[in-house]
Amino acid sequence: MDKTAQMQRWRLILGQESDSRFSNMDMPALSDEQDLIDSALAAIYNKSESGGFGGGAGHGPSNPQISRWLGDVRTLFDKELVKVIQNDAMTRCGLKQLILEPEILENTEPDISLASAILTLKDMIPKRSKDSVREFIRKIVEDINKLLEQDIRRAVNAAVNRREHSPIPSASAIDYKMTIRRNLKHYSPELKTIVPEHFYFFERAAVSAASKWNIILDIDQSGSMGESVIYSSVVSCILASMSSVKTHVVAFDTNIIDLTDKCSDPVDLLYGFNLGGGTDIDKSVVYCRQFIENPKKTLFFLISDLDEGGNRAAFIRRMEEMKRSGVTVVCLLALADHGKPYYDAAVAGKLSNLGIPCFACSPQKLPELLGLALKGRDLSQFAKGAEKIG
Repeated sequence: MDKTAQMQRWRLILGQESDSRFSNMDMPALSDEQDLIDSALAAIYNKSESGGFGGGAGHGPSNPQISRWLGDVRTLFDKELVKVIQNDAMTRCGLKQLILEPEILENTEPDISLASAILTLKDMIPKRSKDSVREFIRKIVEDINKLLEQDIRRAVNAAVNRREHSPIPSASAIDYKMTIRRNLKHYSPELKTIVPEHFYFFERAAVSAASKWNIILDIDQSGSMGESVIYSSVVSCILASMSSVKTHVVAFDTNIIDLTDKCSDPVDLLYGFNLGGGTDIDKSVVYCRQFIENPKKTLFFLISDLDEGGNRAAFIRRMEEMKRSGVTVVCLLALADHGKPYYDAAVAGKLSNLGIPCFACSPQKLPELLGLALKGRDLSQFAKGAEKIG
């Protein structure tokens, strides 16, 4: 990079307030594209009271100006930077209300943090913006679904459907891998194929409702859990669509909302959450216990930062009782892509001492976690690999 390019780069980094410092350095004028970049960044990061979107009381930008600004940002920066700039705009420039205008939202790059912020305002969304907001949320949901659905289905089916081998022949239940492996020695060069002497079949006996695996997701909807709520909603809907398991979804703050009947559509499920408010985890655990029919076939996920506002001692005692009864209990401090989550370290430590794994988990690792938990494997090593906390 030559000296001129370096100077222009530093000028963009330091912003418009640095013009006077470069005036005596014989730096060529910024190019048209650099001017656009400079203006787009100045709208957020200009420190002067008269600059940016927050340029003074009663002098905010019109909606078309913001739409043009969003369009410029998406053109000038790569996708990851666009997300950072959008979030900074929300925080620094008071765009939370303006972003709910439909023409603005349509030009906004889908981002889970932004979606979380919008969902906290869902009851304030004006009628003219409701369809745009819903479409914005749906795009994010579809992206997450594409990322996770096949892996979750594969992991769950592998864990719950592959039972002991059965002597009863069934074309739909052939264990192809074992059949081929055990009959490799019967390969026929003349036919150029394996001629099996024995076939192996998975046990496909009808499973009663009581003996199915029961997965309970108890989801903290306090304000700090927004990203986890979005991922949890998509995962809940994937699980609820699978006939091989039963799924219950409960949301809580200081109140309890049973959202199981909304699991046919992740967007509807998300709209059932009320992000914000206090936390009473103990109350939610009491509510969820009614769904436990066969403890040894129950997987209980508590998705929470453990910032208990209710009876902490009773909550820990109930979690211990649940584990002792045979329930597989897992506490996810966060279900998120990045960042170290806030959580109550003291409560996490007490649960960990009871043998209840407490850790933050990236969405990409969730299929593996489900598979291990449903197979009854020890999750301690997985928790360490998933950046175990507590």
